[in-house]
Amino acid sequence: MNNPPFLSNCSAGTIREAAAALKAGHLVAFPTETVYGLGADARNPDAVKRIYQVKGRPTDHPLIVHISSISQLEKWAIDIPEYAISLARAFWPGPMTLILKRSEITEDFITGGQETVALRVPSDPIALALIEEFEKISDSAIAAPSANRFGQVSPTSSADVQEELGEFLSESDFILDGGNCLIGIESTIVDCTSHRPGILRPGFITSADIDSLLGIQSKSEYVPVNVKFSGSFEKHYSPKCKVVLGDKPLQGAGFLALRDIETPPGMLRLASPTTVEEFAQVLYSVFRGADRSGLMTLMVSAPLGVGLGLAIRERIEKASRGR
Repeated sequence: MNNPPFLSNCSAGTIREAAAALKAGHLVAFPTETVYGLGADARNPDAVKRIYQVKGRPTDHPLIVHISSISQLEKWAIDIPEYAISLARAFWPGPMTLILKRSEITEDFITGGQETVALRVPSDPIALALIEEFEKISDSAIAAPSANRFGQVSPTSSADVQEELGEFLSESDFILDGGNCLIGIESTIVDCTSHRPGILRPGFITSADIDSLLGIQSKSEYVPVNVKFSGSFEKHYSPKCKVVLGDKPLQGAGFLALRDIETPPGMLRLASPTTVEEFAQVLYSVFRGADRSGLMTLMVSAPLGVGLGLAIRERIEKASRGR
């Protein structure tokens, strides 16, 4: 098994070393406020190819390009609508990914052959420092999906990355340790290629947040589109154990629910989050914990409502379909 650097102290020097590794064509796993990403130079086809190899990801499945600020937007995208600029100003840095028409420098190996590009400015300070440092020494940005094997549980700690990808990474690759992710589920993805925004993947930033910003005339909606994007497969975010939605007694199964929901008889309580935000934060760590405990089944009583509750249910439903 290979042992890439496991860096608990993300000093300025460490960030510079990781940025240099990216420029040299290596991979860097890094924290964001949502989940950990597996990054490569977005303009280096060989480096990006390694992302697909390490993850076991279909090569026609697009990646998200992580940039340092809204000032980089026009480098990677064209024909940017005004409402997309408004979204970027309001929610970047933060857990929102915008789908836009791609520029000339945005190549097929990033977009999966599509004419669009996914862009995001993360708010995690380590992620931002890494992106800014890399932009200083290159004419590029960081392409990064989640740092896990394709279709499996996204990592929310550096230990998760090491556990899942350590054997696939080389000694020249980096894992930056930024602790546990603050949000715990992937970014909201918004399609900005038509006259009004369309939410492709729900997340921490909700349709209500978008509508409040843009007004009723630009009301967002969840749109079925014939486009590939991160998390678009019907089966995704899946642990080894069987995930079941509900709260009916199931002997020997693990159980995850908000604290005010009692544990059904004969089941093992794995977590009792007190809020919907905390539920999102612990969801993937509970998935991984169930596998480490050797449980065959995990029952999840999902939060109700719209907004973040909807995003959580979307993840659980896809996980329940298996790998």
